[in-house]
Amino acid sequence: MINRRTFSKAVGLGTGAAAVSLPGVHTQASAAAVPHLTDSHPAQTVAPGGHTGFARMRHVKAGLLDVSYAEAGPAHGPVVLCLHGWPYDIHSFVDVAPLLAARGYRVIVPQLRGHGGTRFLSRRTPRTAEQSAVALDVIALMDALKIEKAVLAGFDWGSRTAGIIAALWPERVKALVSTGGYLITNVKAQLEPAAAAVEHNWWYQWYFATERGKKAMENEEERIALCRYVWTLVSPTWHFDDATFERTAQAFLNPDYAAVVLYNYRWRIGLIEGDPRYDRYEKPLAARPPIHVPTVTLDAALDPFTPGDGGASYRDRFTGPYEHRTLTGIGHNLPQEAPTAFARAVVDADRL
Repeated sequence: MINRRTFSKAVGLGTGAAAVSLPGVHTQASAAAVPHLTDSHPAQTVAPGGHTGFARMRHVKAGLLDVSYAEAGPAHGPVVLCLHGWPYDIHSFVDVAPLLAARGYRVIVPQLRGHGGTRFLSRRTPRTAEQSAVALDVIALMDALKIEKAVLAGFDWGSRTAGIIAALWPERVKALVSTGGYLITNVKAQLEPAAAAVEHNWWYQWYFATERGKKAMENEEERIALCRYVWTLVSPTWHFDDATFERTAQAFLNPDYAAVVLYNYRWRIGLIEGDPRYDRYEKPLAARPPIHVPTVTLDAALDPFTPGDGGASYRDRFTGPYEHRTLTGIGHNLPQEAPTAFARAVVDADRL
């Protein structure tokens, strides 16, 4: 557990929990829906913060990792993999998972490398975090669990990871829900400056490029404080309480957390070279490959990283059946702030 002195300093004054009102999202009827449940099923809606944890936590050796993951729903239901971002963990889907489980889905929510109970199997494995490395972790997890095909749904790192799998291994993806649209990274393009307002939003990326930022991430107390501050900036109307943050902050105590996070952000802006073993994947990703699988993209209107163009800037990257939705009043941690809307997007993507 996080010790009380460290946690109190990190979170500062507590805020009262408040439910975020959910925008209406159109749901289409389809024969692809789980047959024994209807759109009026009482478990279809839930207020944010209705759940505090997962009933089932499991581990499996997959690729380079011993993966810690939550599971909900029937063992033989159609599979949905929910992938979290930074600085978050599986609790971003704590309200989404029971909604999907009630619809008959088998929901798998893994801790990404460097997070929570997920561990590298060998001390000798480099603690890298190229975008393709994280995607290969998820492919290895699917193989270990004998999941041939799944709906992939995520935000932040999770959206990027899901999009990479959909682009490079489309046979493994039944449908995609991508918060923030098309997030596959072209490192060379990242070397060019962006507008001042965009650069301002990425302040922590530049901070992590410095020795001061590295020291902050390697100090547990400073790391937790930084992550909580990011939550407040990118989700300005999400009034989470201290207990909500502490549940996720446990994942930041992973011994490889700092190394993985620092590597990802430094690699992404070209400050360090990637591991050559991933070059065969990064080369096609740099060309911004199109995604052909059925997709629903979600934009959170209050997320500072959301472009104000209704998804137009990335629409051409999705060539299959497609829907786009913008959620008003919602910030970066979309599945935890608006779990009903996120779960509905999963069901609708599966029907496209």
